[in-house]
Amino acid sequence: MADTALVTGASGGIGEEFAKLLASKGCDLVLAARSGDKLSRLAESLMAAHKIRAEALPIDLSTASSAAQVQAFLESKSLSVDILVNNAGFATFGPFAESDLDTELAQIQLNITTLTQLTRFLLPPMIRRGKGRILNVASTAAFQPGPMMAVYYATKAYVLSFSEALANELKGTGVTSTCLCPGPTTTGFNERAKLGTGGMLSKKSVMMDAATVARRGYDGMMKGRRLVIPGLLNKVLAHSTRMGTRGLSASIVRRIMDGIRAAKT
Repeated sequence: MADTALVTGASGGIGEEFAKLLASKGCDLVLAARSGDKLSRLAESLMAAHKIRAEALPIDLSTASSAAQVQAFLESKSLSVDILVNNAGFATFGPFAESDLDTELAQIQLNITTLTQLTRFLLPPMIRRGKGRILNVASTAAFQPGPMMAVYYATKAYVLSFSEALANELKGTGVTSTCLCPGPTTTGFNERAKLGTGGMLSKKSVMMDAATVARRGYDGMMKGRRLVIPGLLNKVLAHSTRMGTRGLSASIVRRIMDGIRAAKT
């Protein structure tokens, strides 16, 4: 019997690439994201190409009731999830004091709360069955404070810590927890965050493509790895934060962000 994977944020970027990859491995899919049209087209194309079952669930996962809605959808379809890919997330850019509070709270809901709720809903059945995989998408942002993207960096630090703690708790259960921490990736993320494409983000050597990131994450998840940081430069940058103070790390991030901001003006 084929495994069933739930992928959030599946309508584009890394999430879409995860969906394609899982389908190519014979997994049935539940695809969740805001864009219903894109999800439906993706589900139909993957069913035709790989002879799998793919359910499209258009939903705004930044709302408080969204995780419960996903759970109800799964129950209505009699679906058990073997692989959970918590990929959905977004960021805001600019000084926190000038930000829109409702948007920041929606970011926390999506990046932290919904991810936690979905994991809590789906993890106990995995443990009872003695098999399952959870992959949470964080970021290299998780390794240091992030001035000008303060809430986003903080949410990804939570995802990293949460995922690593789960990995320890799940030893011996047959269920694994993997945290994927990509660096800058060519997706719609920068556009939604209003980051633009200037400064460091204009350097092709810095940007990775979504398909490569998804492949590295998938391989790490299947090997049961606790942490996956795709790309040598991203590994170096993530681990280099241990060599200095957190204040120094924040200052370095601020200089990078100021460069991006200047390139937008």
